[in-house]
Amino acid sequence: MLIRFMVKQAVEHLKPVLDKSAATRSRAGMTLSIDNSVMDRFGKLLRCTWSWYSGRFHKVIRGQDLLGIVLTINHIALPLHLLFCPKQGRYNTNKADVLIFMLSRLKAAFASEGIDLTTLPLTMDSWFVSQPLRERLHRLGFTKIIIAGKSNYTFTIAGTKQDASQWKKELVLHDATWGIDVSSCRVQAHSPTFGAITLFFFQKSTTRSYYLMNFSQVSMRGAEIWHIWKQHHVIECFWKILKSIFHIRSMQLQGDGLYTALLIKVLAYVLAIRLQAHRTFSKLTITQIMRNLSRDHDLKTLLTEHFHLPFLTT
Repeated sequence: MLIRFMVKQAVEHLKPVLDKSAATRSRAGMTLSIDNSVMDRFGKLLRCTWSWYSGRFHKVIRGQDLLGIVLTINHIALPLHLLFCPKQGRYNTNKADVLIFMLSRLKAAFASEGIDLTTLPLTMDSWFVSQPLRERLHRLGFTKIIIAGKSNYTFTIAGTKQDASQWKKELVLHDATWGIDVSSCRVQAHSPTFGAITLFFFQKSTTRSYYLMNFSQVSMRGAEIWHIWKQHHVIECFWKILKSIFHIRSMQLQGDGLYTALLIKVLAYVLAIRLQAHRTFSKLTITQIMRNLSRDHDLKTLLTEHFHLPFLTT
């Protein structure tokens, strides 16, 4: 149910943009961002609660690992598919298999709406880096894929072979230029694992450098790589909103109720971003909108005033 509902929401945003020029589509910043979020949970009866590594705590904790695919368009995050990762039972598999399953379902769902999802670029963090996954994504039809790189990967650049951590220290980054608002450097490299590959090194602050790997089937300029990757932070903001504003961590329903509770949280999120599109709420953050609603508005009156019947029956 969540997939059907979110695909309908995404189609409403995608179709008007896809009919426009290439420049307009580029300005919309359309990407599929993929990331996971671990929520620390201690209940023994809660579904999908196992030991996971948490980037927030930098250690293994007991909790739920939620894998998500989010459409970013015009600086809005629209969740398309959210799935709790299991570690037991017949559905236990690695994240790469889970991701391919999720993308395949979404590809079919959007195809039924007349939209080719594979035309959108993919962004992922370093947890998903692997050559087999790269090949499977290409077979699925995705041609533009940007992935954050790990510091322990080895690359040969200009005849010198060393770890990415060393290259981040030695490569000279160029000052911000047109299309790239950070110091950066795009280089051609060779990897024992990935073969010939384009790397994009950049510096977000004065102390830390990062790099991206272009897994695409086509060559891309540095400005294009950076434009795609800039949208990835939107999914991180989405996770923060679900946790801090909609309290996704407080879900306590057991069994299939886990996804029922998740659907309720996502519906609340979609309502909030819908409200942001209205003049009355356009200058408010989602946090301010939710506080405003809880304090000053009756939900039934609000929906009748701001939304048409088709939204309520979608």
